[in-house]
Amino acid sequence: MEAKRIDLHTHSLHSDGMLLPSELLRYAETLSFEAIAITDHVDYSNLKFVLSALKDFNKKQARHFKLKFVLGVEITHVQPHLIKKIAQDAKNFGAKLIICHGETPSEPVAKGTNFAAVSNKGLINILAHPGYITEEEALLAKKNDVYLELSAKPAHKETNLHVAKIALKTGANLIVNTDAHGPNDLITQEEALKLALLCGLPEEEAIKAVVENPRKLLKKIGIKLI
Repeated sequence: MEAKRIDLHTHSLHSDGMLLPSELLRYAETLSFEAIAITDHVDYSNLKFVLSALKDFNKKQARHFKLKFVLGVEITHVQPHLIKKIAQDAKNFGAKLIICHGETPSEPVAKGTNFAAVSNKGLINILAHPGYITEEEALLAKKNDVYLELSAKPAHKETNLHVAKIALKTGANLIVNTDAHGPNDLITQEEALKLALLCGLPEEEAIKAVVENPRKLLKKIGIKLI
């Protein structure tokens, strides 16, 4: 594939990642990434702090890298009835990309989180590692243009096959991300495509999840690639 890698789910030390934003971008730069989003975990205790720090980085430093930086957040362990409000607040505070931490079985995520994340058009962009998402939830994701994530993180591997199967059945959009917390978590474009194929996607759908859909999503939220 000629297209360069785009990863829209990573973490810095502003939540539970290992690296400064500059370190994370530099590692991605050495892998010839075209774009990377930092989507640190947020709830109402740190939403303003995280976005303030990343906005400052974006304004003063990110443009000096040879890739596009996308300022995002991952809404994490927020009660389902509060997800709509915190997503709106995140947008108001400057987040360009909003991810919701889905119901992965590897963590005690509140039941109803997936449904809340996909229920409102124009708020959540990606439902991360959605676990055993239901067909009803996937149909809502399709209707409201919420992308479902296939995750390279080992803890989410067991449910990737299920997510891919449900997405193929319902027509929901898929996207391959890493949920990277350190430099060794980033993957190449070839590795991302292999992951999508191992999840059972036909080659055409795998290429969509790795190449086409990240670009479609960035265009939708007004991000122009370098």
